[in-house]
Amino acid sequence: MKLHILTAGGTIDKVYFDAKSEYEVGSPQVTEILREANVTFDYTLESVLRKDSLELTEADRQLIRDRIAASACDRILVTHGTDTMIQTARALAGIPGKTIVLTGSMQPARFRNTDAGFNIGVAIGAVQCLPPGVYVAMNGRVFDPRRAQKNVAKHWFEEVKAGPP
Repeated sequence: MKLHILTAGGTIDKVYFDAKSEYEVGSPQVTEILREANVTFDYTLESVLRKDSLELTEADRQLIRDRIAASACDRILVTHGTDTMIQTARALAGIPGKTIVLTGSMQPARFRNTDAGFNIGVAIGAVQCLPPGVYVAMNGRVFDPRRAQKNVAKHWFEEVKAGPP
């Protein structure tokens, strides 16, 4: 399997300079996570953006979509901030022949108590097994972004009965 990983920033790549107030989105952490996990598949990494997802624009989402559509790989993993991950996933719908899985973390990968490695692992399993389409892998589950949302109060993603019109 060959996997193309695109990074868009978000909490997974954040570096905090004091008690969770001053931060910047740093270099992609997925490479370090995969190195530590001793993965044996081929992958390429493309850092597309380094933004908090609340700062992403429609032009940014179009850039991500264009990079995915242009990729020679049919298996795509996107690391992304959790606040607008669902919106980006919905914007990627309809790219033919690609299995696209978005993931991120509620705590930066650099923190000791992070969910980053777990979420990336679930996403990698999902991208290998699922048919073409767009998915979100968070909190040990794989979601259809048309029927998912982030529950800020509970710090998790959950399924909703019906997606937007």
